[in-house]
Amino acid sequence: MDEMTIPELRRRANHVRQHVLEMIHAGGSGHPGGSLSAVDFVVALYFRQLRFHPEDPKWPDRDRVYWSKGHVAPLIYTINHEAGYIPEGELCTLRQLGSVLQGHPAADKCPCLEVSSGSLGQGLSVAVGAALGLRMDGSDARVYCIMGDGEQQEGQIWEGVMSAAHFGLDNLCGIVDVNRLQIDGFTKDVMNIDPLPDKYRAFNWNVVEFDGHDMEACVDAFDAAKAHKGGPTVLLAHTVKGKGVSFMENVADWHGKCPNAEELALALQELREQEAAL
Repeated sequence: MDEMTIPELRRRANHVRQHVLEMIHAGGSGHPGGSLSAVDFVVALYFRQLRFHPEDPKWPDRDRVYWSKGHVAPLIYTINHEAGYIPEGELCTLRQLGSVLQGHPAADKCPCLEVSSGSLGQGLSVAVGAALGLRMDGSDARVYCIMGDGEQQEGQIWEGVMSAAHFGLDNLCGIVDVNRLQIDGFTKDVMNIDPLPDKYRAFNWNVVEFDGHDMEACVDAFDAAKAHKGGPTVLLAHTVKGKGVSFMENVADWHGKCPNAEELALALQELREQEAAL
């Protein structure tokens, strides 16, 4: 796949946001807030960094992506559609009985997924194991793990962080979507995770912070992670939950809420106006 330019990446991100909202509306439920916040750096990852072949989902030399924040299934399915893995006709079947597009991703139904996900706090441990295994096999494939900031409160996160540094896994890149909100409100009020950069540095990770909606910054951050040697890198992407839709931005209620027909029409109008300005 040809490498996309920065303007092309911005337009692709806008299209992804529109597809995400249309999917959730068609399915009658889903998670728009965290899907929209992660769009820009995910587009930069898939179309400027990853090595993959959609016609051969299990190509041994592919880079691996582990979606630890699996509740953003609409984004996961949309980006894999844009990458050539999922036919467009499937997108409107989100959460329907018999659909391959489950409310939380199921790897046995979607070959483009490395592992099923949904329960938070587990993806990084799986990614650490994959990165270690690839290095033992002599592979130069890279491993990426996409996490939420609220997720830093849960599961095996810090066991995975410790293990990755212990084994010096410089083929591993963690990405944290720091949108500051989770289902119950601001992360700092639910269970404060700050100072997150210092915590990763204390575990001997290379830390890169950037504006997760600045496409050039997203591309530079992934380049910096790839260039770092001797240990793992975490990218802390500072984002806005619900990014791109004025009435969804920074509103915790949109963590897992379906827009009605009027709200969808307004959101799409805003996004198309943004697209025209690109």
